[in-house]
Amino acid sequence: MAAAAGPAIVLRDLTVAFDREPAIHHLKGSFAPGSLTAVVGPNGAGKSTLLKTIVGLLRPTEGSVALSPPAAIAYLPQQAEVDRSFPISVRDTVLFGLWRRIGWGRGVDAAMLAEAAAAIAAVGLAGLERRSVAGLSVGQFQRALFARLIVQDAPVILLDEPFAALDAATTADLLAVVARWHAERRTVAAVVHDVGQAREHFAEALLLARECVAWGPAAEVLVPAQLRRVRQLVDPWGEEALAAAAPP
Repeated sequence: MAAAAGPAIVLRDLTVAFDREPAIHHLKGSFAPGSLTAVVGPNGAGKSTLLKTIVGLLRPTEGSVALSPPAAIAYLPQQAEVDRSFPISVRDTVLFGLWRRIGWGRGVDAAMLAEAAAAIAAVGLAGLERRSVAGLSVGQFQRALFARLIVQDAPVILLDEPFAALDAATTADLLAVVARWHAERRTVAAVVHDVGQAREHFAEALLLARECVAWGPAAEVLVPAQLRRVRQLVDPWGEEALAAAAPP
């Protein structure tokens, strides 16, 4: 897989509202080229809304989002939003990541099959290529979705709660994939609920509470004082999250 330089994602006074109630409002800033950013905040803070707006699934109420320069985005929604009932194999799920190259008139060639096989092996699913995704565990299915992202080979990758409900081994393996994307200078942003995990594995952090509370180096953003400020703006997280954010 060729390395790619990820373009910056620029937020220009971005507001997204539902029934005139802002989910996020007046966000300004950018995800720098090649950055690795954890988007952190409590439920209802606008994290998923932000990613869906960047990818174009939601339209801004005010302001705008721009990729500079324009580029393809690989997007992983929350697992709850993905229909697993359709009878499709792991290999075919991964091959869907090549749809831009396959188009409507071409078939899958040997090179594409090799790419899919390499991606499946990279996420630890070798030998399960023909298994239906409906029969996979939560962790195995997430591995398959990561393999699909790998073959997309996009310069910008957006992940919505990619580690939710995963066991420790699967989380570690997928964090290693994210680290490889970062080493390849792709622009990666992920919604992360585990504050300690975000601080350990992500260089940057955007702390959201519908508005930007802090944005910068994760070690400086994800500190108890900032999280207490979040609790004043959105529904409380509770003491457990604050304890997890305490410096070692």
